[in-house]
Amino acid sequence: MTRSISQAPALALGLVLALSATSSAFGQQVTGTLGSPHATTTISGKQLPAPDPKFGGDIKNGALQSKAWWAPRIVPPKDAPNVLLIITDDAGFGVPSTFGGVIPTPTLDRVANNGLRYNNIHSTALCSPTRAALITGRNHHSAGFGVISEQSTGFPGYNSIISEDKATIGRILLDNGYSTAWFGKDHNVPAFAASQAGPFDQWPTGMGFEYFYGFVGGDANQWQPNLFRNTTQIYPFEGKPGWNLVTGMADDAIDYLNRMNQTVPGKPFFIKYAPGATHAPHHPTREWVDKIHNMHLFDGGYNKLREQIFANQKRLGIIPVDTQLEAWPKDLLKPWDELTPEAQKLFIKQVEVFAAYAAYSDYEIGRIIDTIEEMGRLDNTLIIYINGDNGTSAEGGPLGTPNEVAFFNGVNEMPVDVQMKWYDVWGTEQTYNHMSAGWSWAFDTPFTWFKQNASKLGGIRQGMAVSWPARIKDKGGLREQFMHIIDVVPTILEASGIPAPEVVDGIRQAPIEGTSFAYTFDAKNAKEPSHHKIQYFEMMGQWALYNDGWLLSTKVNRAPWEAFGAANPDPLNNQVLELYDLNKDFSQSQNIADKYPDKVKEMKELFIAEAKKYQVFPLDASVAGRIVAPRPNITAGRSEFVYTHPMVGLPQGDSPFLLNSSYTITADVTVPDGGAEGMILTSGGRFGGYGFYLLEGKPTFLWNLIDLKRIKWEGPALSPGRHTVEFDFKYDGLGVGTLAFNNMSGLGRPGTGTLKVDGKVAQTQVMERTMPMILQWDESFDIGSDTLTGVNDADYKPPFPLTAKLNKLTIKVDRPTLTEEDIKKLENSAATAVDGNPIHHMQPGPH
Repeated sequence: MTRSISQAPALALGLVLALSATSSAFGQQVTGTLGSPHATTTISGKQLPAPDPKFGGDIKNGALQSKAWWAPRIVPPKDAPNVLLIITDDAGFGVPSTFGGVIPTPTLDRVANNGLRYNNIHSTALCSPTRAALITGRNHHSAGFGVISEQSTGFPGYNSIISEDKATIGRILLDNGYSTAWFGKDHNVPAFAASQAGPFDQWPTGMGFEYFYGFVGGDANQWQPNLFRNTTQIYPFEGKPGWNLVTGMADDAIDYLNRMNQTVPGKPFFIKYAPGATHAPHHPTREWVDKIHNMHLFDGGYNKLREQIFANQKRLGIIPVDTQLEAWPKDLLKPWDELTPEAQKLFIKQVEVFAAYAAYSDYEIGRIIDTIEEMGRLDNTLIIYINGDNGTSAEGGPLGTPNEVAFFNGVNEMPVDVQMKWYDVWGTEQTYNHMSAGWSWAFDTPFTWFKQNASKLGGIRQGMAVSWPARIKDKGGLREQFMHIIDVVPTILEASGIPAPEVVDGIRQAPIEGTSFAYTFDAKNAKEPSHHKIQYFEMMGQWALYNDGWLLSTKVNRAPWEAFGAANPDPLNNQVLELYDLNKDFSQSQNIADKYPDKVKEMKELFIAEAKKYQVFPLDASVAGRIVAPRPNITAGRSEFVYTHPMVGLPQGDSPFLLNSSYTITADVTVPDGGAEGMILTSGGRFGGYGFYLLEGKPTFLWNLIDLKRIKWEGPALSPGRHTVEFDFKYDGLGVGTLAFNNMSGLGRPGTGTLKVDGKVAQTQVMERTMPMILQWDESFDIGSDTLTGVNDADYKPPFPLTAKLNKLTIKVDRPTLTEEDIKKLENSAATAVDGNPIHHMQPGPH
């Protein structure tokens, strides 16, 4: 609803009490008679919230002799547009039909045909960082998001905290009279602040968005998501087979739009709409999979797909006719014709599901736009539809995977014959699937490389379409000016006539770092040189600098799926530097560093200056190591955890972390007459995690090793009465301490687990491999029942409530400590990676 609190500037409003209709005083736009309940005003916007106005009525001893006066409601400037800001996930330049791709995206086409295409806007190469830059108008390191929230470290540019001197576009528009809402992916809540213990200041509702419907992590199972309405977890899929978040989210957004339009008709809205598509897991409905399959878009393989997209892009005029296409990277990705028939069959299934996910998401976005049109508000709605927050993801590795959690635990090349066991259920709730990186390379055409690669255009070049019928008349036009995702906030502010605030909540604001591209809306400025002249890029030690057409970039030294080796110890200097003239070389294919050594030196010095300015230092090239880095979550410094009541929904980043450590879990339970069953404790789910439960009365502890192997300990059935069941695990490795030495050898090592019942050993087993990095992150730590998916479908179906009485649950964690001898060995040894091939020790379990 329109804000009615007293937040007009502290002006002598008594002087203009008699104003009616629309007028301007001290830059304000006032409607109605000031002091009346229906009066409205704009504000200067320099201070948020705006100061209370001086009371303009008259107060005597009695109410009958006094004159009431209401502060005017705050509204945006006249004709300020509604704003629909759409950003999809993990989609490179060549994915949508709008930019030459073969995947039908008629909604993105519609926005482009009704407005403008932009072929030169850039992301940061990774999810959270791009999204932080998108909502703040500041560079991702300036906003604390040098990497994703799950990799945050204790440095200002990397702590995953958007500081209070960088108010979001949601907050600015809210305080200026907009309705604000956020749907879909967040990924800007610190992983250590994602629980119901808060704090909630970094959640959407704490950052200026009145309504949030979505998930806070990096991705989500679209069939059974870890979903929130505002800050409360919800389960709208329960009892609804076939429910999918892509449609569920659109339904909720449509309901929100209709409610707002009927309640406060005419009030401008700002909606950030951020689907999970096309981030893994790729989870479209069967209807969309069948539609794409029947189109036979990918039968020729990824090499031919790349050529087809390239030809389409030239035909559409999206890229210059002289653009070069680099040779296929044979040493990195096996050419299609060299694959086995079985691999080709699997890979086609993988990409058809991905394409169905993209097309499905675009269709549902179309329903949002249809709703705005049906309300009669499309003409004055600024739609910014950005295809992807980075290049297409290659985190499935060269072979793809049925379980992305496997990649994050070092299994990045699961053999084709193993993957084929999931062929018939690919994309369903039985998989957390990703596709072969060969498709990802093709989907980034005409550029090279992928998501994570900040030095190559394949990782950072996005496509964007913008429409605003009331303002943009050059329908179907192309804009080629250099832009960055930080330019979106100042563009929205200029379009709405709202200035960036100087002070918010008493805190002086850091300058907006982006540059408005609203000048490109006018046809006369179609060829205007870009107003954005210089821009740095950096992601996990790979970096680049753009300066007025020149691009200095580091040669890629790590494929995205190679995340578990030793990190580059000197990311600033231990690099091969490349130089490109993008004014003549659209696809970054002609390295001319040897011809211009002085330019290379000059550009590197400029990068260092920009890096110092925007909190990029210290550069850190580690990838997987940062996932297990310690953070200030609610478990920090604790080694013992006690629970006496059922509790569900505690996220991985705020729950006891058992990996790479010894631990003991003890449950004191009372079994009723007739026996008991149910979940005592679980963390994770179908694609990686553990569970401690009673199965037909038998105490059972199970480790689900990325849905490839399950190791189970069982005890005798419990008789009625009080019992103590305990699982004790002794870890044989050195733990996360080895990471301080650029060495991952302490992770994922063996250990011995022992299940005890009432003090007696029931079963002991050795785990030859343990999960080194992370459990299934979109699943939670649950006590007394199991939410979302279970760790073993063959044993139970969630929620599997515990029918015994839980008197007490205790978890004790004994984290390894390095000895002086250990430290000396690590200092003198070569850096060691996690063994990235535990697949040979695992076989697919029930699924």
